[in-house]
Amino acid sequence: MDLKALHYFVEIVNCGGFNRAAAKVHISQPALSKSLTQLESELELPLLTRGKRGTNICLTVHGETVYHYAQELLATKQALVDELNRLKGLDKGELKLGLAPLGSAELFAPIIAKYRRRFPKIHTQLLVRGGVEQTLALQQGEIELATGIVELTAEFTGIAIHTEPMVVVLPSRHPLAKRTQVPMRELNGCAQILFEPEFTLHKMIIHACENAGVVITNPTHVNQPDFGIALVAADIGVMILPKFIAMRYQSEGVAIRDLTETDLSWRMSLFWLKNRPLSFAADAMIALLKEHLESQG
Repeated sequence: MDLKALHYFVEIVNCGGFNRAAAKVHISQPALSKSLTQLESELELPLLTRGKRGTNICLTVHGETVYHYAQELLATKQALVDELNRLKGLDKGELKLGLAPLGSAELFAPIIAKYRRRFPKIHTQLLVRGGVEQTLALQQGEIELATGIVELTAEFTGIAIHTEPMVVVLPSRHPLAKRTQVPMRELNGCAQILFEPEFTLHKMIIHACENAGVVITNPTHVNQPDFGIALVAADIGVMILPKFIAMRYQSEGVAIRDLTETDLSWRMSLFWLKNRPLSFAADAMIALLKEHLESQG
């Protein structure tokens, strides 16, 4: 009996239907339906009753039994993998992880906490670096994994963690603050608060402004979003930020507006050098991240 088919069956039940389960396990709905049909054929028993389009599924009596034992089998498999990992040395060693200054606290702190609980004997070295420094540190072997904004090319591979739309933070009294959305081109001539050049986001915003014909005047450079927003509140300029970062540090005296007429977005990934072997500790972090993302649906 294929454990993958049992895993798919459990996810169909947990998600309450085929469509959501297919998205969660990253296969097509027809492929998921075929897997279940093959499992039922192998067992010679119906496991589910189905509503229209894979919704309103209900376990049969036989399905309830298979669901119960499938959960136990999958849990046993994970316990076996964890034990084998410990035998490989994952209960000790060192993980060198580079963290982007922007967004890592919000997105990666829960993953790091889960990693520490699962592998308490691994020493985790966290190095906060800007995007330019991250890629250099990877190339020089100072770190094995990094978080940040990166193009996955022939040199780097990785896993997308989160995509966030960009907004513009304006002084409340700014004329553009009266709008619900601000076209990128309307920022032409505005004084801007920018991150320091070692931030990948600095280069992204410069390029997006150039593409929109926006001339940046009187730029002020910062390395912390809260200080940047404080400068916006003081009417020093406007600042482009990922939306969830802007909302976290929102303060009196500023307005946050969606940006339009631009393809600018903020995409964080965990990435590493494609052709360099990784330690067991690094592989464990990658596996844990995939598990975490799958659990988030």
